[in-house]
Amino acid sequence: MRIFRGKLEAGWQAVVRRDGCIDLAHVIRDRDSRPRIESLETFRIETDFSAALGRLKGSRNLKHRACTTLLETADYRFVQVDAPAVADEERVQALRWRLKDIVDFPVDNAALAVLDIPAGEAAAGRPAAVFAIAAAAETVAACMGRFAQAGVPLAAIDIPELAQRNVAALFEEASRGLAFLHLGEEGGLLTITYRGELYLARHIDVSTRALGDADGERRQTLLERLVLELQRTLDNFDRQYNFISVVRLVIASEGSTEGLLEALGQNLYIPLTIMDLATVADFPGVPELRNPQRQAQCLQAIGAALREGEA
Repeated sequence: MRIFRGKLEAGWQAVVRRDGCIDLAHVIRDRDSRPRIESLETFRIETDFSAALGRLKGSRNLKHRACTTLLETADYRFVQVDAPAVADEERVQALRWRLKDIVDFPVDNAALAVLDIPAGEAAAGRPAAVFAIAAAAETVAACMGRFAQAGVPLAAIDIPELAQRNVAALFEEASRGLAFLHLGEEGGLLTITYRGELYLARHIDVSTRALGDADGERRQTLLERLVLELQRTLDNFDRQYNFISVVRLVIASEGSTEGLLEALGQNLYIPLTIMDLATVADFPGVPELRNPQRQAQCLQAIGAALREGEA
């Protein structure tokens, strides 16, 4: 449902906070053509988020675009559970009861969303599973309040796992699974998608900052930890979803990939490639996106703006 009036420009406008900055990404995607990244900019937050956003709303035309943002990882819970055996309209309430002992905030009035994990024919007989996404009511209200204070209408709130899924889905091969690893300043996120659907999301405690600051021995230890995490995750996924053939790992790294591809390539059984958005999207007005590290740096904002559907 549209929560504000007036004619909106095409596409989604992502407004994402990252490391003391605001990333703005405007993406238009049509059914029969490649996504087009119309603009991508980063601005420093000098005082607070709302003040910075308020200054940008006019110069970047935010009031006339469908704006979406992402919750920060610490602000929500993302868990995989067995799908409740109830009617669709009763699923959310059934999951509230299941999550009450898992999350550390009241679930009665929490914001709760359910994401199906499609099961293939080979999975027949196993319980269906879903991802449950829960955030405290106060957290969602605070997020909406920051945009309201800036005078910027907010049409949707999403999470990093689904933003990364949106990017990863662009790189899939027909009827094949894709592993996608994003390494950022604060840590890593591995997702596995299949036919545009998210099947796995796993946070990894290895960051580009740690790799960049480490000496030779420490860096080798971190790379070995990363390799082990990926091996275990891919092996477990293969056992759980043996109807999905994961044929490639795409890597988006905010830091140098020196030694990274070699370490992973020697220990993983699937081919590796560095993310190159130029192969799946157009961005004629954003020349800095030819840089793989800039692509990785703004991956969450781009993924949020790749959201499908209208506001």
